Amino acid sequence: MTMKSWVPAVLALAVFSVPAMATPFCNDDRGGVSITFGVGGPRSSSEFDQNQLDLMQLRRMGVDASSVERWNGCLRAFVRSPSGGEIMEYYDPNTFRQVF
Repeated sequence: MTMKSWVPAVLALAVFSVPAMATPFCNDDRGGVSITFGVGGPRSSSEFDQNQLDLMQLRRMGVDASSVERWNGCLRAFVRSPSGGEIMEYYDPNTFRQVF
């Protein structure tokens, strides 16, 4: 057996034997239009303001988040853990329910 004949089989085995990482996906269907101009630089103030509003809402609900951002249609929150570190948690942007 030549190297060329077994390489594709080994690659296929490696790809299909590794479990897929679960990525949360939320359906943020609030609509609206967002237009941003510029190259690089800091985030827009409207994005910053939205993140701060989301952070305040999660805190009102008892989530000890240090920061929140919109990611993959979800709210990605960095939440303080009881051990003192931080963990990432995902929340639906419409209901603020945790997404697993």
